[in-house]
Amino acid sequence: MTDLHPFIAGLPKAELHVHHVGSASPRIVSELAARHPDSKVPTDPEALADYFTFTDFAHFIEVYLSVVDLVRTPEDVRLLTFEVARDMARQNIRYAELTVTPYSSTRRGIDERAFMAAIEDARKAAEAEFGTVLRWCFDIPGEAGLEAAEETARLATTDGIRPEGLVSFGLGGPEIGVPRPQFKPYFDRARAAGLHSVPHAGETTGPETVWDALRDLGAERIGHGTSSVRDPELLAHLAEHRIALEVCPTSNIATRAVAALDEHPIRAMADAGVLVTVNSDDPPMFGTDLNSEYAVAARLLDLDERGLAALAKNAVEASFLDPAGKRRLAAEIDTYTENWPAR
Repeated sequence: MTDLHPFIAGLPKAELHVHHVGSASPRIVSELAARHPDSKVPTDPEALADYFTFTDFAHFIEVYLSVVDLVRTPEDVRLLTFEVARDMARQNIRYAELTVTPYSSTRRGIDERAFMAAIEDARKAAEAEFGTVLRWCFDIPGEAGLEAAEETARLATTDGIRPEGLVSFGLGGPEIGVPRPQFKPYFDRARAAGLHSVPHAGETTGPETVWDALRDLGAERIGHGTSSVRDPELLAHLAEHRIALEVCPTSNIATRAVAALDEHPIRAMADAGVLVTVNSDDPPMFGTDLNSEYAVAARLLDLDERGLAALAKNAVEASFLDPAGKRRLAAEIDTYTENWPAR
C-alpha cells in the first residue's frame, strides 16, 4: 500500500474542531505547570503521557479542567495561543477555527479585555509569522450551566469586547445530564449577532441530542455527531442540508465514546453522503495531530491521495472562511495534489 504520510504532511489543510487549551503541547503544558507549581499537572513532558490516559469521558473532563487551570494570566493565554498556531503551521494547517472557552479564564480572574487582547495579539502575530489564519469559536462549557452560557453569550456579542476573529458559538463539555434545548436563548442571541452555530452533540449521547442541536440551537455543523449513524433519517437530513460533522476519530477512542477504531462510524457517515470533516479535537492529550487523523481516515475510508485531497476540501467547504479565502485554499489543495509525484 502507498505510504500516504508524506502526501498528508505537505497537504494544505483546514481544521474545524480543535480546542484552545486542549491543543497545548507537552512542552507548553509543562512550562505552564512550572509557572504554577500548586497544580497537580506534571511538569515533566514524558510524565504527561500517563497523565493524559483516560478511563472514560468524565475522567477526560477532569484532566482537561486541570490543564485549563494552568492558564491564569494574559501572558499564559498569549503563550498558549501563539504556540498552538506554531504547531499547526508545522502541519501545513492554513486555516483553523479554534474553540475557545473564555468563561474558564474570566472566572479564574483573568480580565476579559486582557483575555481578548491576548488571543487577538497571538492570532495576528501567528498569521504574520506562520501564515496560519486563526478564527475563534467561543463555546459554553456545558457542565458549568446557564451562568456560563450567559457569560459566554455576553462576551461573544458585546461590542468592544467581542474579538475581531470570532466567527462562531459552540457548546462543549459533557452531554449526559446537560440537555441542549436549555441553551437555546443564548444561541439565539449569538446567531442574531451574526455568529455561526457549532455545538457538540451526539458524542456520548444518542441521535436525539443531534436533533436537539439542529432544532433548538440552529446548528450549522455538529461537533462529533458520532451517534448520528443510528438514525437513518438524521443522516439523510445532514446529507441533504450539507450540515457537516466534525469527526475526531482518535478522540472518540481515547474518551471511550467509540470502543475501537475499526468500529468507528465514519465510513457509515461518508457512505450516507454526509459532509465529513476530520479533526484532532485535543491533539496532545490524545497523542495525535491533524496529520495523524488524516492517516487514520485514509485507512478507515480507503482513501488515496485524491481522496485525501477531497477530504481536505470538505473542511474548506464547511468552514466559515470568507468565499475568496475558500477559493484560494481549495485551489492550493488542487495544485498541490496535481503536482504530487506519482508513486
